[in-house]
Amino acid sequence: MLRYYFSNGQTAEVKISSIDRLQKVGSIGWNNVFNNGNPNLSILFNQIDSIEFYYDPNIQPDLADQNKNRNTNPRAMLLEYPRLRSGNDDILSIHSTKDYGITYGLEYDCTKRLARWVAYEMHKGNSQKNVSRTNDWGDDPNIPSKYRTSSADFTSNFSRGHLCPSSDRLCSREQNKQTFYYSNMMPQYQNHNGVLWANMEQQVGNKWNTDAFRDTLYVVKGATIYDQLTTTGTGLTVPRYFYMAVLCVKNGNYKAIGFWTLHENVARSKEDLKKYAISIDELEEKTGIDFFCNLPDDIEEEKEKELKTSDWKL
Repeated sequence: MLRYYFSNGQTAEVKISSIDRLQKVGSIGWNNVFNNGNPNLSILFNQIDSIEFYYDPNIQPDLADQNKNRNTNPRAMLLEYPRLRSGNDDILSIHSTKDYGITYGLEYDCTKRLARWVAYEMHKGNSQKNVSRTNDWGDDPNIPSKYRTSSADFTSNFSRGHLCPSSDRLCSREQNKQTFYYSNMMPQYQNHNGVLWANMEQQVGNKWNTDAFRDTLYVVKGATIYDQLTTTGTGLTVPRYFYMAVLCVKNGNYKAIGFWTLHENVARSKEDLKKYAISIDELEEKTGIDFFCNLPDDIEEEKEKELKTSDWKL
């Protein structure tokens, strides 16, 4: 349970399993957004005296709330995070800003010097276009220096391909700068990065990221870093495939879709994105990654086996 103590002496209790997310509201507070259709509980920071987490043995979880495969790391319990591998060489790196909350999170494989995946949310509160692209390339401070990549690893044949796009994080310069950390980059042929992959990014970031279409999009992007096409001049893996996994919630209703693309040095500018769409179940089989594991199991099982391209304007 989560108990708020307010400065006026009142309290409010919230069952943690009923919370879909805590959504920051500017710099003044947050919304408790529930996964059961109940109205949001808005909390202003200047109202709070203290917050307590406690266990109530008299409250038994609803069967619908049970989740056998969710992440146990409290830093990775948001809906967008896949199941962590949590190996000795893996680092969970999360970046955020004071005003706009989490920019993105990723699980980084230090042996490959690449991210297994990058995950982030898109909603009304973090989709403003207030600044321009910074092009401020830099190191992820959460990754030890000996495991980092740099511009030298992206030789002339390959571009520094964003996973969390710069164009999806334009609320502030600080937020946009975080998308230029090298941990958020994947070596890509520019014919792929700037054409087919860019078209997929625009589908997610522009066509689906609207108030009419979503309350929140939960997005995961990555590539097959354990199935390499070739290597860069410094030996960095160039993946054979790239993928996206997207979960959309609107008015308490969920739907999910995946994209899977062969990494080719070909400019496919007029491709119908429908041909690259697959179910999340199929994407999990191809990648070995358990996407959206923090969903209640009944919702996860139902939505991950579906592929309804008409629901996604494809």
